[in-house]
Amino acid sequence: MHRQAGQMLEAFGFGPQEAAWRLAADWPAARLRAYQDPDQGTGPVLLIVPAPFKRAYIWDLLAQVSVVRRCRARGLRVYLLDWRIPGEQDNGWSLADYADHLPTAALAVIEAETGVSRALIAGHSLGGTFAAVFAALHPEQVAGLILVDAPLAFGADGGPLAQAVRLIPHAGAIRAIAGSPVPGSVINALSLGAAPHAFQLQPPLDHAASLSDPLALAVHTHVARWALDEFPLPGQLFEDVLEQLYREDRFRLGTLEVGGRRTGLTALRAPVMAVINPAGQVVPPASLLRGLDAAPDAPAEVLTYEGDRGPLLQHLGPLVAPIAHEHLWPRILAWASAPLEGTP
Repeated sequence: MHRQAGQMLEAFGFGPQEAAWRLAADWPAARLRAYQDPDQGTGPVLLIVPAPFKRAYIWDLLAQVSVVRRCRARGLRVYLLDWRIPGEQDNGWSLADYADHLPTAALAVIEAETGVSRALIAGHSLGGTFAAVFAALHPEQVAGLILVDAPLAFGADGGPLAQAVRLIPHAGAIRAIAGSPVPGSVINALSLGAAPHAFQLQPPLDHAASLSDPLALAVHTHVARWALDEFPLPGQLFEDVLEQLYREDRFRLGTLEVGGRRTGLTALRAPVMAVINPAGQVVPPASLLRGLDAAPDAPAEVLTYEGDRGPLLQHLGPLVAPIAHEHLWPRILAWASAPLEGTP
């Protein structure tokens, strides 16, 4: 029903206005988008890892607030992992697939096309967590991490979502009741119950604040369409995320099990550009900052998103708010380009 409502909004002209891309690779769980030809450009290579339960076009929603377009204009060679909708036969897809196997496969394709063996990796929210897990497992493949409002430390520093997970039954029990794959509506209900101030109050307040600003109102409406474009999570991934990350805080403790390997934040080596978001009220700044404290060998620079009109949810503001594209992304891309300019 949510997807149908989103399709109605799209019919009225509120669908994404994405940049041209080509299919660089295709797997059962994801496809790899490339936003340039294989022989185009010599700038740094960026792989975007989106969050796993919404469509990836939040990174390329409108021309005026498109992270993809902004990165391309700066000269980066941009690739994006586009997750597929899992079916009943795909319930075994796990954290190892989303945070290890698929990024590894994507980087192999990217190296074959570009000759670059170490790429920048960017992620927002849980996509940023996956990017950090991959960087901890494969430090030799990561030139730098861009973590945008991405939780790293959970437990006491994990904010309302981590607190809510401690109060609900084991994820396996939720899977048994809700069905597998776990419907997107279940993820939305958990999020709304954990942080109603963010997921219930912010959208109408943002709508009212955006009415006098045509760009903010356009962004708000397009994000509203995106928010309805939900899809389910594979049962095993749902269980891995809720139990290993949110309930047990294993990434910080160094006991995270990913495909038979154990890793943690202390294994991070790549430089980090991090964006904290106090206005978002979903990922507390402490989650990212305490996580970086647990990674002493990963030099970090931290920027702050202060909030703006238009993003529907301030958690999304660092990706789509006009002020983020005016002030944050120029600094992020200067950081991304400077140390890597001319890297083969």
